[in-house]
Amino acid sequence: MATLLAPVFELPTQINQLTNLADARIGAKVLRCSDEFFAEANRMLQFSPPIFVEDQFDDHGKWMDGWETQRKRYAGSDWAIIKLGVAGKISALDIDTTFFSGNYPASAAVEGCLSSDQDLDQAEWHSILPNHVLGPSQHHLLSINSDQVFSHLRLHIYPDGGIARFRVYGQVQIQPTHSGQVLDLLALENGGRVIAYSDAHFGHPRNLIQPGRGINMGDGWETKRRREPGFDWCVLGLGQAGNIEKIEIDTAHFKGNYPAQVSIQALYVQDATDAQLIPQSMFWPYLLAAQDMRMDHMHTYIKEILSDQKISHIRVNMIPDGGISRIRLWGSISA
Repeated sequence: MATLLAPVFELPTQINQLTNLADARIGAKVLRCSDEFFAEANRMLQFSPPIFVEDQFDDHGKWMDGWETQRKRYAGSDWAIIKLGVAGKISALDIDTTFFSGNYPASAAVEGCLSSDQDLDQAEWHSILPNHVLGPSQHHLLSINSDQVFSHLRLHIYPDGGIARFRVYGQVQIQPTHSGQVLDLLALENGGRVIAYSDAHFGHPRNLIQPGRGINMGDGWETKRRREPGFDWCVLGLGQAGNIEKIEIDTAHFKGNYPAQVSIQALYVQDATDAQLIPQSMFWPYLLAAQDMRMDHMHTYIKEILSDQKISHIRVNMIPDGGISRIRLWGSISA
């Protein structure tokens, strides 16, 4: 059976640095849908790009990597209610019909609300995207102009058909349960983001902020073997500025390729563009001086933290190269 991979799709820089609030890795899921006869709705929330497997069929017909409903033989449309992984303000949607060439919806619309799961039936839904025409096997990247915070979305497809992936790019709105709550301020689900990096030959630094521990060596940030002076680095933005109380650097699964040392520089930055942050980051003060690393190990630092000032951005220096699975910055949000 031949497997086709989706063509590489490059997001604009300003969108690529937002959080996909509908990412299944941070808990996004479909709560209800009108129909999922050919392919279950939760597939469209997967992080991985869609694939197409020729000659793969199941009991309902052709297997498709996305959400696909049966052909509608009466008036109406299909819909799915999606609980976002975390509530946030939405800047863009990507309705991706890749590999849905003769079975894509004619159009789609999106509504949103801020509600608990239990109160959805009484929730007030607001239009985010009016009915928008879709095309076959392509990304539909659509800007959204709204300052509202949403926790749930309702995706309508007219009249039926299939969506490969549904992505919701926005800014996470962290809701601490109490004042002074300690959170991983760098976590993807709390709005952490990658701004820049020196190299990502074997693994992207976005893996550093994913939930849970890494599942294998491919689930981390890994650079190629350095053959010149210097070291590798990445600049990351915290979801919210805060004071850091504990740092965790996890080299899980990196055994013959872990860094010799890791250091972290940090600063509280206001109103700077990402392009300005990159050269400035070389001169930021240290939050954590260079620490020796061990293979396949969780390194925890409390007393070694060099600053009690609030920070909004960090620069991770991986000396000289290698791989790190996860980085956690535990702290409380600062006003």
